[in-house]
Amino acid sequence: MIKKRYMLTAMVIIIISLLSGCSQDMDKNEKFLGNQLHTEGSMELKYAKNFSVDYYKEGYALISISDGSRYLIVPEGKDIPTNLDKSITILRQPINNIYLVATSAMCLFDALDSLDTISLSGTKAEDWYIENAKAAMKAGDIIYAGKYNIPDYELIMSNNCKLAIESTMINHTPEVKDKLEELGIPVLTDQSSYESHPLGRTEWIKLYGLLTGKESEAKQLFDEQASYIDQLASQEKTDKTVAFFYISSSGNAIARKSGDYVTRMIELAGGNYIFDHLGNSESATSTVTLEMEEFYATAKDADFIIYNSTIDGELSSIEELIGKNSLLKDFKAVQNDNVWCTSKNMFQETTQFGLMISDIHRMLTNDDKDLAKLNFMYKLSATDGEK
Repeated sequence: MIKKRYMLTAMVIIIISLLSGCSQDMDKNEKFLGNQLHTEGSMELKYAKNFSVDYYKEGYALISISDGSRYLIVPEGKDIPTNLDKSITILRQPINNIYLVATSAMCLFDALDSLDTISLSGTKAEDWYIENAKAAMKAGDIIYAGKYNIPDYELIMSNNCKLAIESTMINHTPEVKDKLEELGIPVLTDQSSYESHPLGRTEWIKLYGLLTGKESEAKQLFDEQASYIDQLASQEKTDKTVAFFYISSSGNAIARKSGDYVTRMIELAGGNYIFDHLGNSESATSTVTLEMEEFYATAKDADFIIYNSTIDGELSSIEELIGKNSLLKDFKAVQNDNVWCTSKNMFQETTQFGLMISDIHRMLTNDDKDLAKLNFMYKLSATDGEK
């Protein structure tokens, strides 16, 4: 009996120790984020892997980015919590006068009707295909403040900039990031380009919805795009192959690297990218340059061609395409009139990736020979004609 009592006492002590340890860990976590912060939950994310958001009482939110940076959103009128880890950057609401350098994020702000939070752009007005952004710059509501590597610090300071949103290109000029932070301007580097799933890029709208106070609108916009993927999930693959490329001024074919987000869109649409293993999966570069003969050996058998007009402009006909290189006339897709061209706005429309995937699916499965225009692509005719 005494032995059993000792064993029971020992078990109780062990359980109490474990519970105490858990409690201490929780206390450490709370102190790590400030004495007054108590977690209430996390942002629901379906595809995005390069950021997360934890919610705390009284409207505070902690953003964690895959590059290791963290940002605490402090609601308007609230104090900065004490005992906060020094590595956490403070962003006080309202967050406005933003210097937006990450071009992929502009359409997200536009979709949220939050262009009024942006005062400065790293892209000139004539280089935007987002009409509202272009109009805002022409009206002087958004001012060009220099590229990522040569920002106009004086202009940025004079506009009381509250946040600089950079693309990963800033990693090539870390001294610029250091200078902005030295001037008291927080820098957030958009990591959406590292998302492996196309809708992971779109889901960054939830982060910008948090920054602009429009989380519910962001969720609704994302869910609309995710619904396109959900609708295609039950569809069988077509086994149709697709070549996605453009011809450079030197006559080389510039094709997308296998496994990047564009080729993933083709796969999600039910097709197969014509190149199985093109490019280095470890490289950050999204394209591969191929001499035309090398490109011809594989791509000539593709069922469909999607010509990427982003770099050298939109094409008006198959004849114009063949004019770039005569070898293209032997391509299966050319001979079968299955050649499509992207609209220039395709890569500035991160908010519409679900719809783009739906476009590709329609291209692959629609037997209507009169189908000539989709939301982000148009079909090339044999000779010059209206797109």
